[in-house]
Amino acid sequence: MTFRNGLDSLLRPEDSVLVMIDHQPFQLTNLNSHDPHMVVNNSAGLSKAAKAFNVPTILTSVIAERGGLIFPQITDVFPGQEVIDRTLINTWEDKKVVDAVKATGRKQLIIAGLWTEVCVAMPVIQALGEGWDVTVVTDASGGLSQEAHEVAIQRMIRAGANPMTWLAVVAEWQRDWARTETAGDVTQIMIDHLAGSGIAYLWEQQLLNTPVPTEA
Repeated sequence: MTFRNGLDSLLRPEDSVLVMIDHQPFQLTNLNSHDPHMVVNNSAGLSKAAKAFNVPTILTSVIAERGGLIFPQITDVFPGQEVIDRTLINTWEDKKVVDAVKATGRKQLIIAGLWTEVCVAMPVIQALGEGWDVTVVTDASGGLSQEAHEVAIQRMIRAGANPMTWLAVVAEWQRDWARTETAGDVTQIMIDHLAGSGIAYLWEQQLLNTPVPTEA
């Protein structure tokens, strides 16, 4: 077994490429492993972070004519970008998608999608077998049931995948709050998509800007 550890195993924005798979209405209607609102929120937050860190992002759907267009919360982050529509269930068998990933020259492949047990597991397992360093964003993905999602994650881990949540991905990309060129974007993403922590930050700013009462 090869262990993933050491500084070089952490994600780096300059080496990362993100593939967002099948975040579509049909898949969302039978998503039972997570609150659907959470998956939409997390997928949007991940997309915004990828844009902030200049991480190339490939958007792909499956038979969008019937399954619906990718959530606007994702596509609005990349206005005008082509969404690669497939017939193949396994994204990694679609030459156009794979060629787009390879064209970036990046080696750290990050995948999120619906459903975990099908449209995420297949490309992850194939790409791992081809030597890619693959990370699965578990909370920007989801399955038909909690069992389906968890079994798929276990299966991918056994194949060599690196499971992470969306905020953990963002944190590894940021790595240092002195990286001021992205710190502001990350803060705004936290405000918009990190619920309690985002609200707490706004409250903190309110308190810092509240004058200290003085006695009359």
